[in-house]
Amino acid sequence: MKENINNRRKQLYRLLGDLPLRKKISATTLEMEERDEYVLEKLTLDLNGIEPVPAYFVKPRNIKGQMPVVLYNHAHGGCYELGKDELLKGNGYIQCPPYAEALTRLGYGALCIDHWVFGERRGRSESEIFKYMLWHGQVLWGMMVFDSLRAIDYVLSRPDVDKHRVATMGISMGSTMAWWIAALDTRIKVCVDICCLTDFHELIDHRGLDCHGVYYYVPGLLKYFTTSEINALIAPRPHLALAGNYDRLTPPKGLDRIDRELRRVYKTAGVPNAWKLLRYNIGHFETAGMRKAILAFLQQWL
Repeated sequence: MKENINNRRKQLYRLLGDLPLRKKISATTLEMEERDEYVLEKLTLDLNGIEPVPAYFVKPRNIKGQMPVVLYNHAHGGCYELGKDELLKGNGYIQCPPYAEALTRLGYGALCIDHWVFGERRGRSESEIFKYMLWHGQVLWGMMVFDSLRAIDYVLSRPDVDKHRVATMGISMGSTMAWWIAALDTRIKVCVDICCLTDFHELIDHRGLDCHGVYYYVPGLLKYFTTSEINALIAPRPHLALAGNYDRLTPPKGLDRIDRELRRVYKTAGVPNAWKLLRYNIGHFETAGMRKAILAFLQQWL
């Protein structure tokens, strides 16, 4: 059973195109800033050997010993200029305070990187870089996932991080990133995804493919995986999903299907309480109730 799960992870990884070699990571600290709620480190990471990756790492002030860390994945929303700044500033989808404050108040550190075409990595359009990569046998989503997996490598290289207490989370594109990397990398111990646990087949039936940018699409994926099958690779690790019943990106019948299948998977694994899907009669955004549930879940499991 375990061998089969590992083979499925390898199969999912192979679908992500021609990825770079996983060489030794280097990190440069550009600036450290003491803020009221936390310490901010502005970093440049060498994750892929192609282009440098700007990143923020935040940690509680006066932290002693090793801390749990959340890999925070920023959203898309067409806000290419925002990127990793979402961790510090939030966005229109997210409750206040931003997650840099919310997480460090609980004693967590957090890392957020600029993904391809976002933040300090913008300059070429999403469409342009998707086409360029496709010609070279690469997939934009695959290259984004690769950088996230390498970001985990960086986090675990830090002496101030508890290597057994690493979580990932995000909203919208960041939500999808959270469940993909949790499925691929067992070093992620807790997954929280907000407003983008999308059943692929239901999205097709609802003619919702254009709700996502081209970054989202992986050639051949549906020949081998459903959304539920990807998320099943996270089990038995704790996984909280939060969704809006009126969100065009998460058709309700698809949520029903995913919940039904993951309940079965987690029950079989002997940890039925480690999977939770919370649904709200809202659209594509985080509510105050969702924020409370997210922080409680992290405190329970991380």
